[in-house]
Amino acid sequence: MERFFLELDPPEEAMRSWPQVVVVGGGFAGLKICHVLARQPVRVTLIDKRNFNLFQPLLYQVASGLVSEADVASPLRQMVGHAPNVQILLGEVTDILPDERRLVLNGQHFSYDQLVLATGSGSTYFGREEWRPLAPPMKILEHADEIRRPLLMALEEAEQTSDPNRRAFLQTVVVVGAGPAGCELAGSLIELMHRAVQRDFKQLRQQDCRVVLVDLVERVLPTMAEPLSAAAAAHLEDAGVELRLGLRVDGIAPGRVSLSGSTGEQDLDAATICWTAGVRASRLGRLLSERTGCSVDRGGRLVVEPDFSVSGHPEIRAVGDICCYRHTDGGIPLPGMAGPAVQAGGWVARDILARQRGDTLAPFRWLDLGSMAVIGPWYAVADLRGVHLTGVAGWLVWALAHLAFIPDTENRIALFSKWMWQIATRQRTALLITGRPDQHLGVDVGLFRAERPAAPGVSEAA
Repeated sequence: MERFFLELDPPEEAMRSWPQVVVVGGGFAGLKICHVLARQPVRVTLIDKRNFNLFQPLLYQVASGLVSEADVASPLRQMVGHAPNVQILLGEVTDILPDERRLVLNGQHFSYDQLVLATGSGSTYFGREEWRPLAPPMKILEHADEIRRPLLMALEEAEQTSDPNRRAFLQTVVVVGAGPAGCELAGSLIELMHRAVQRDFKQLRQQDCRVVLVDLVERVLPTMAEPLSAAAAAHLEDAGVELRLGLRVDGIAPGRVSLSGSTGEQDLDAATICWTAGVRASRLGRLLSERTGCSVDRGGRLVVEPDFSVSGHPEIRAVGDICCYRHTDGGIPLPGMAGPAVQAGGWVARDILARQRGDTLAPFRWLDLGSMAVIGPWYAVADLRGVHLTGVAGWLVWALAHLAFIPDTENRIALFSKWMWQIATRQRTALLITGRPDQHLGVDVGLFRAERPAAPGVSEAA
């Protein structure tokens, strides 16, 4: 098979002999690697199918109109592209050839000395992909738009509807998944609906607004301590969220979610359905497993060595949600959160530099900073390594932690100001109805080449 090689000249001749480090994925881990390697004696190529870094933990705030898209996304070239030894390439990696130390990008082969996969995770519907068009997940910006758009459209239709049953249907939202993302989304959506109905819609009643949180688990936030879970559940119910726990989703049809449990079967009719229940690793994990024979866990995550390399290929590392790292105290895999991803990315970058110098880096040790979830205005729950916080104290810790992890200073300032504005006025600043139905399906990503017309008088055959 004929191969086309993508060979890029270094910006400075002195860099030509430097080792080529290719990082695939511009999320928390990939961005941290680039920051550490910036202005070091290595050539770094960051590849991503989007040209921006997305602060995914705040995606629910885009979905509920608290902040805009630009507040949670920053262009990669502005964040790390200024370093002379870091180049950004837009595109999607479609194949990896480990024996040749090459990958396939935009139909061309690209060489590497060190490869780091940091492509994150996506959503899974546990084998029921036909549900995806009916219940958008919450992983990319288009998902947030596709949650906000139908909800606001439903409220607009309800304002003009005289049928009370139809109006109740339009004012109902179902959120599947009672983890942090589901609880944060449910709490934010019920707040949005209540305030919108109170202030902006003349024909609707607040008591008709319903947000139903559904999951098979027996309590919300099941990975947190039980007292925090109970506090979060109580706050959600006080805010108006209905909890339907211990129930399995058997089917999703347009406007309907079918459930079953110990009490029998039931249907929920809702104009807006959201999905936060399942996570799967990036497809590059299974692809690399096929190419090298390395192991993956049930979620498709690459099982890695203590230095985050894959078995048999020390030049290939995997960090973030794409890896299963069990070399921790107790053998518990690193959780798929921002903190572990940033710490792992920083360690891998320092290890690459240390090996280049002939040094050995101390083994990776994860500092568990805890977990947290915001449930409503001025209310969050936080588990800081056994220290439990709820209410305003939890919200302050949550806000400071998220502001610290946001990689862009401009976004940090914009988010803080919008949070303060929303708390002071209870108004949301990003309630535009834009996009089209099902726009989260078939999202255009990667590089699209511009068409160039043939020169006048020159035939295509020529």
